[in-house]
Amino acid sequence: MRAGSVGTRRVHMPVSVSPEGELVLYGFVGDNLWDEGFTAREVLDALAEAGRGTDIVVRLNSAGGYVDDGVAIYNALVAHKGHVTVQVDAIAASSASIIAMAGDDRVMLSGALMMIHDPSRATMGTAADHEKSKSILDKLAALMAGIYADVTAEDEEGLRIEMRDELWLTGEEAVARGFATSAGTAKAKAFAAFDYRTYAHAPQRLVALAKKKRWSLEEARTEAAAGAAHPRKQEIEMTEKPKAEDDAAVAKIKAEASASARSEAHARIKAITACDEAKGRAALAEHLAFETEMSADDAVKILAAASKETAATENETDVTGGTDAQAYEQRRMAAAGQGVPGQRSEKPKAFSSGEIYALRRRALKEA
Repeated sequence: MRAGSVGTRRVHMPVSVSPEGELVLYGFVGDNLWDEGFTAREVLDALAEAGRGTDIVVRLNSAGGYVDDGVAIYNALVAHKGHVTVQVDAIAASSASIIAMAGDDRVMLSGALMMIHDPSRATMGTAADHEKSKSILDKLAALMAGIYADVTAEDEEGLRIEMRDELWLTGEEAVARGFATSAGTAKAKAFAAFDYRTYAHAPQRLVALAKKKRWSLEEARTEAAAGAAHPRKQEIEMTEKPKAEDDAAVAKIKAEASASARSEAHARIKAITACDEAKGRAALAEHLAFETEMSADDAVKILAAASKETAATENETDVTGGTDAQAYEQRRMAAAGQGVPGQRSEKPKAFSSGEIYALRRRALKEA
């Protein structure tokens, strides 16, 4: 996936606090997309390496990502003992805006943007599954609104309304509302790679930028899935990682495998019990089909090699005066009830393993 000009590919750099105390968080929150991104684990390790009392400047340039990673990073920065300055180099949107709220000082560079909105997720399943998802999303939204309200001293309910509408703020607007403490004079950096088309009210210049740079979430997911042995679960609008889609895929694979196995078993049984060699040898055919795991080809060879005496015995009419064909049909129908108690009325003639293997050796010798 190209994140810049043709032929240029950025390499994902490990997250660390520089000797000057800078922690650079650029790209996707919680994963590496378009060769940019950072996870909560990486940030926690970087802070631990720097030491709890170190003053740090977090240079943030992210259009969002996974909400759990964003909240985890926010909490880690809030718990940090040193002074934390968050500098928005270009954009702090969605879950990245939560990270920005952790700064003791929150600086917006000239031309930088901030965006807050409601979290979202994909759900597959019953009405109960959707109701559960709604409950989770409502709690996540309330959590995010609570963080914004604590920092800005604004009304939480009013913030919830603006989150539903998707609120974009310039540096000056962010300062006026308390989301930022100051607007810097330095010019904003290039915006982080992101598919800005997923947002309802993203500035047109960002939408055009995403299209020009080919920052497509769909393509990024496909590429990530193709290159990873265990790809991370697909997300919708960068906030929640749905599990229902993966569970449904696994269930589908299991169902298909089960159906295939049943189909193969039925085909094997039919190949044994309905072959020409089974005529007059129905009991032996049933035994081979239902009591052994022998292949159909081997079973047919054994049936062909069965003694004439066995065939003559089975060709006798039953005690009710029926023909051997009628008796065979009765046995065949009884076999259809395998595994269901009480449905099988006749027990096939018993054959010893020695007899079976003797017939098999004979069949292979004559083949």
